[in-house]
Amino acid sequence: MAGISIPGVTDKYNTASTIEKLMQIEKIPLTREQKTLDKYKDEQDAWRSINKKMSSLRETVKTLYSFESPFSNKTADSSQDFAVSATAGRGAQYETFKIDVIQTAEADRFLTSELDADTKVPQGTYTYRIQDKTVSMRWKGGSLSDFSAALNKRGNGLITSRVIGVSKGKKTLSIESLKTGEENRLLFEDDAMSFAKSSGMIAKVKPHSKEFASNRNELSEPRSTGARESERLPEISAAKLSVNDGSIKVPPRSGFTVAIPSDAKGKANTHISFSLVKKDVTDITEELNENNARPVIQNSGSATFRDITITNSPFEANLPNVPAKPIEPIPEVHSNQIVFALTDDGKELEIPTPSLFTSGKTEIDINLDDFKGLNAITIRNRNTGKELEVSVMHVYNPNESMGFAPEHPISIAKDAIIKYEGITIKRSTNDIDDVVPEVTLNLHEKTEKTATISIKPDTESAKEALITFVGKYNQAMSEVNVLTQNKSEIIDELDYLSEDERKDMQKKLGMFIADSSLTSLKYSVQTATQARYPYSDEATVTMLSQLGIATNASSYSGYSPSKMRGYLEIDEKKLDEMLEKNLDDVKNLFGYDSDNDLIIDSGIGYRLDKQITAYVQTGGIFSMKTSSLDSKIKSSEQKISKLETQMEQKEAELRNKYGQMEGTLNSLESQQSAITNFSNRNNNTNR
Repeated sequence: MAGISIPGVTDKYNTASTIEKLMQIEKIPLTREQKTLDKYKDEQDAWRSINKKMSSLRETVKTLYSFESPFSNKTADSSQDFAVSATAGRGAQYETFKIDVIQTAEADRFLTSELDADTKVPQGTYTYRIQDKTVSMRWKGGSLSDFSAALNKRGNGLITSRVIGVSKGKKTLSIESLKTGEENRLLFEDDAMSFAKSSGMIAKVKPHSKEFASNRNELSEPRSTGARESERLPEISAAKLSVNDGSIKVPPRSGFTVAIPSDAKGKANTHISFSLVKKDVTDITEELNENNARPVIQNSGSATFRDITITNSPFEANLPNVPAKPIEPIPEVHSNQIVFALTDDGKELEIPTPSLFTSGKTEIDINLDDFKGLNAITIRNRNTGKELEVSVMHVYNPNESMGFAPEHPISIAKDAIIKYEGITIKRSTNDIDDVVPEVTLNLHEKTEKTATISIKPDTESAKEALITFVGKYNQAMSEVNVLTQNKSEIIDELDYLSEDERKDMQKKLGMFIADSSLTSLKYSVQTATQARYPYSDEATVTMLSQLGIATNASSYSGYSPSKMRGYLEIDEKKLDEMLEKNLDDVKNLFGYDSDNDLIIDSGIGYRLDKQITAYVQTGGIFSMKTSSLDSKIKSSEQKISKLETQMEQKEAELRNKYGQMEGTLNSLESQQSAITNFSNRNNNTNR
């Protein structure tokens, strides 16, 4: 009996293949829907991509006309930038000024003596004070390294510490204040004081103050300057000075010079202090003016003999003619240019006393470190109606005022001292922001010569912002061109793309060729960049092309499709020139107030911002596009899920059917085999 065969049943009859082929036919709707879903997702990604690029372009153009406009940025140039640099805020005025750095601010930095490497810091309470702030810790006792580490953990931005290996088996501990300036001296309290003394960090000293200028013999005639307010005023001299009760009385038009004690010279942080007190007296110009108004007639003379005096009669003579025009009266002199420092090289530097006429008393404190080679001090009372009382002068070291001084200082707390346009200024920090409005001076070291600081427009940041704008603009335009045109050469022109980006662009090519919204966006953006913006009758820059920024189609060199894509190019030479000469015009080109209501309402930046906003804002055109696709994607995913369930059911149904058929055929084949065997046995028996 011939075997029974049904095509496609079991492996023997290609059952699996048959089911697969049947399912491929059944899956055609599912495959079609999956392609539709992929298309929706690709379109959504494309809309999100163009939204991202347009949003980036919008943010860039907003900066070009907003409060943060780069055209308002300032830069500060220093002729001595190694010593003093500056940063200028947007509100800084264009100006040039002079700065001398006399000294930079420093902090207290102290070392112990050389200690054995195994030195232990005793347990106790260690407190360090800077003004009203403290760092305090309970220390259980331990090594220098552990103590330093524990102190650093509690430093609180006030102090820091480190252990330094100075030689084999020897170390030293440094403790440093993190605050500069004389007011931020590092003080030791509790067990910190005991350890600082025992480790040789500080030592007890006697407060030292030396008095000078206490007697008349120390005072000498002031050097003549040759400058006279009036020829009829007496020259400043020491003739009428008086010294008593620890003070020097300096009448009007008087003065003196006193030498600095020799043992005070050359010592670090040595100060000289004294006070000036003003007293109003009769103005000497009153008498001088009265005498100058009358002619002077000489006395006719006399003779005396044995207590008898005979006076001559006036002789007859022609008196000098009285001028028809009275002599100009001598004006009163009011001057606070009183105190001067004399250096070894003969220079004379004024020490300002601005408060003398407002408070009546001025305290003078001179740091000898501020005046290299200070030799003497001169007092000149140039006034005609003011008497000055100058106190006895003292030499002292402020670091010794607590009874202790550092034994091994790396640096001593001191203020920064600068001269701004000749005015001496002290500050506790090296970053000074309260001398020049909107300008921060950054002190690095003492100037070798006077530094010139120039506040100028920051044309570099303006140029960088414009280059960024052009880059963002071209990226957005290239995205629009790819999506709305099915031309592979558009991608080939974008030579800055990576391989992955190029593949992504290929997928997007011509995707929205029939979408008018992108075409409309491209047209409106291009129109905005090519329009005129006459912000005033005197405006010299009214178009973007005048800056050297224009489409490459604007320069004629033959037709090329790539030149018609709307990309911008930059003529850097022209741009640099316009930024240098017409920065304010460039600023107004991107945004200006056309109706004087103090609100920017026109300009390239403003117009581009408003046009792009309609597309990228929440609920805008791009948002609606992606939202619509969200609905389609959701519907497609539901359809796919339903079709997948149907396919699973269909495949299970086919496998069940063909399984039953295979069972039946297997049974038939078994019966056929049995019949064949029976027949063969009968045939053999009959033989």
